Amino acid sequence: MKSLKIIEVKSEIGAGTRGASLGPDAIRIAALDYGSNLFRVEKSSQVPVDNNILFDSQGSPYAKRIKGMVTLYEKIATEVSHTLKHNEFPLILAGDHSSAGGTIAGIKMAYPKQRLGVIWIDAHADLHSPYTTPSGNLHGMPLAVSLGEDNVQNKMNKPDKETVDLWNKLKKIGNISPKIEYRDIVYICLRDVEPEESYLLKKHHVKIFTTSEVRRNGVEKIARDALSHLSKCNLIYISFDVDSMDSSISKGTGTPVRNGITEKEAGSLCVRLIQNEKVCCFEIAEVNPTLDKENLMAENTFEILQRIVSQLTN
Repeated sequence: MKSLKIIEVKSEIGAGTRGASLGPDAIRIAALDYGSNLFRVEKSSQVPVDNNILFDSQGSPYAKRIKGMVTLYEKIATEVSHTLKHNEFPLILAGDHSSAGGTIAGIKMAYPKQRLGVIWIDAHADLHSPYTTPSGNLHGMPLAVSLGEDNVQNKMNKPDKETVDLWNKLKKIGNISPKIEYRDIVYICLRDVEPEESYLLKKHHVKIFTTSEVRRNGVEKIARDALSHLSKCNLIYISFDVDSMDSSISKGTGTPVRNGITEKEAGSLCVRLIQNEKVCCFEIAEVNPTLDKENLMAENTFEILQRIVSQLTN
């Protein structure tokens, strides 16, 4: 049994599609519709965000709103570190997935000498940098930030000095860089990857479990093998992007992709993984109710969240 703290990060400055900042509230509404008192019972906090900068210039086309992201990462990292140091389990409900870089920074601030494993349940690799990004959206960069990865070997863009300086500052949040290593990452349901990211995945022999492997081998074996791969890590962080689920389910997210897992498979996978005693933090990202009908994405996500909370608190 762990003492939980729900941390809401209602930011979408790293996304290309508007609306992800409403995700945490959509999940709360789903809880109300289900008659759940989860948000009344569990301790919670909100990280201050600044979505108003969406109305300002995006700045660099290769790292949009990166100045605001540096500030956001500092706030997220401080909150996550504070939560962990108070022996609480951070359960993060985020808007866009860029926040994950701040979460990882916070874990490393709390445990700087611990080897951190990452289970990334996502359709996307999120390994771009300002040098390689096709979109400039920072929600495609959180793992590159955490790895201290520029990938200049596959350079496509020429970011200006200010952008490069801010990118380097982002990588060094918490005064630790790199924060994780490629050998300590496990991807589950990865299926939409750009060539620049594929280069890194192949170069570093990153562990990947495809959707077809989940179907063929079952959730139990995938979870067991993922945890086994990270057996030398002291701590494990799980990041769950809802676009890991199939696009027939995940319409309410900014980047849906075909051939994902079902809501039931996602829930069972997360519950099985979170049973491991090394898991120190869990994050859900990219619910976007403005793209949805009848809040279905948030309802599916809340059902998964409910199972996770039940596992952690019972």
